[in-house]
Amino acid sequence: MKIGDKVSVVDEDLSGMVTSVKGNIVVFKDEYGFTHQYPKEKLVPKDADLYENIRIVKKAEPQKVISKKHQKNHLVLDLHFHNLVKNPNDYDSFERLFIQKEKLIEVLEFCRKNNLKRLEIVHGIGDGTLQRMVRDVLESQVNIDFYNKEILHHQSGAVMVEFH
Repeated sequence: MKIGDKVSVVDEDLSGMVTSVKGNIVVFKDEYGFTHQYPKEKLVPKDADLYENIRIVKKAEPQKVISKKHQKNHLVLDLHFHNLVKNPNDYDSFERLFIQKEKLIEVLEFCRKNNLKRLEIVHGIGDGTLQRMVRDVLESQVNIDFYNKEILHHQSGAVMVEFH
């Protein structure tokens, strides 16, 4: 440090310009004209050019691993027939209902096998045939609770299932 350098005091909100250096003691004048004395190890040079050539490396923040058991998002099964097969017009109504029932049972088994806690089944409103089939399958299952997603169950197109 030499006379004319700008310095800042470590752990204090105090800075100024060096007026004299006597061995280890540095004297500086702050912006209000007051003089202060500090040892060299308590001062830091205040030089903007000092930091210009330093390369900043941003590190990626590590991702938290969340177990399937504690996942906030629940699995959603959409039983609308066009989502289950490629050519929905190639099937009659009995085949459609049978495929939808098989898919529902398959997903329920998947949830149990993988210890998922919640499943949302979207069956739509329609004439109620699929809704009755879903309700019948769920009533035949053990260790589950299920309820309509909406307050007015006749307007609900989805059922929420919770596994125990």
